[in-house]
Amino acid sequence: MKKVVKMDNENSTLKQQLLQRHEDIRNLNSHQVKYKAKEKIILEKDTEITRYQEKIDEQKEKEHGEMLVKSKSKQLPTLNFDTFRSSKLLKTFNGHSSYVYSIDHSTFDGKQFLCSGSADNTVRVWDIENGKQIQSFNKHSNEVICTKFSSYHYINNRNVVCSSSSDQTIRFWDIQDDKQLQVFSEHTRGVCGIDFSLFSGGRYLCSGSHDKTIRLWDIKTSKSLHVLKGHTDTVWCTTFSPSQFRNNDNRSDAGIIGGNGYTICSGSYDNTVRLWDVETLKQLIIFRGHEGTVNNVQYSPYDSEISGSANTILSSSSDKSIRLWDVRSRQQIQLFRGHTGSVYVAEYSPYINSSSSLIDWIKGEVGNSNVICSGSLDETIRFWDIRSAKELHTFTGNSNDGAILCLKFFTSHKKDQNKQDTNSKNNSHLYYGSIKGTINILG
Repeated sequence: MKKVVKMDNENSTLKQQLLQRHEDIRNLNSHQVKYKAKEKIILEKDTEITRYQEKIDEQKEKEHGEMLVKSKSKQLPTLNFDTFRSSKLLKTFNGHSSYVYSIDHSTFDGKQFLCSGSADNTVRVWDIENGKQIQSFNKHSNEVICTKFSSYHYINNRNVVCSSSSDQTIRFWDIQDDKQLQVFSEHTRGVCGIDFSLFSGGRYLCSGSHDKTIRLWDIKTSKSLHVLKGHTDTVWCTTFSPSQFRNNDNRSDAGIIGGNGYTICSGSYDNTVRLWDVETLKQLIIFRGHEGTVNNVQYSPYDSEISGSANTILSSSSDKSIRLWDVRSRQQIQLFRGHTGSVYVAEYSPYINSSSSLIDWIKGEVGNSNVICSGSLDETIRFWDIRSAKELHTFTGNSNDGAILCLKFFTSHKKDQNKQDTNSKNNSHLYYGSIKGTINILG
């Protein structure tokens, strides 16, 4: 009998424990349901905040893209070329121990900077005002072919340099934090020319390579989006058009990456200049005429109602010539000869030739920049009248320069305090890099 009572007591205790456990489980489930409900609300709010932030970022990218287009597509060159004839060597930047292949300039936080890429495998950043090197990045394992300040990172208030190298990579460098941010490594051979899009806030990058392809990259996601194939040899130079191509179709501005109407121009060791549609990825035009490697291509940075900046392309070549191409007629429209060595670079200048009236120049059918500039392995920098193809001036450079591999114009907007007319003072400087590793400024 005692055993039965004892068992009944134990069973009662066990039942109470089981009931308590079931109650605990119910409470736990209730807490989990409440927690999941709260978690769902938090996730929904996070998603809403993320979408709102994405809209803000998209608007910032759109506004910055419009700003880039305006800054790259100027209405008219206004400086008189005669003011440059008397230019002198202002500064020399020393530091590179081999060829300077590429230079670029930027204004950030009120200061002016220069970046450079060299065959010594380094990317260097310089303070233009005092001429001092402020940063050197040395993680590339082979020569640095091209350097550009990143317009995409600029909108986020970061001063970043992008570089391409024969080590098959493209790298991004944060100047202030002295660190590498991103690495793109999908090209199968050395990477040559690179350029940032002038739409979508500079979010997209194009690159040419010794693997004979052009790649289109999304900087935000660090992904290779597309591969353009067609060239039969190294793609040495690539550039985005500064504005939409003016044709007669009715395509809207909206596209897969927001680049509808924009094009990419490329120059190659196969002696051709090619044009590609950014949205359809189709090859639009092949310009043939150069009899040597195409070393440099550039759209006109100037825009008018007569000739859109996306309609005229400048190219330089190892055949010692510079040529001008019209996209609409698909024809060569000008030829510049005079260099005795490979022409490594050609640029539109901010100058007009005083020997021609501005009215006659505006009525012309050739481009929008009256004077172009070229640098060559013959150790000279030459200036040309774009309409007559006549050589205007030859600068032999510093005796220690050697061949001229790259050059850039930079026009400051500082006024002469003693003069009201900004044109009375030449505020334009020419930067050039040489085979001896020096970077010089003329002004």
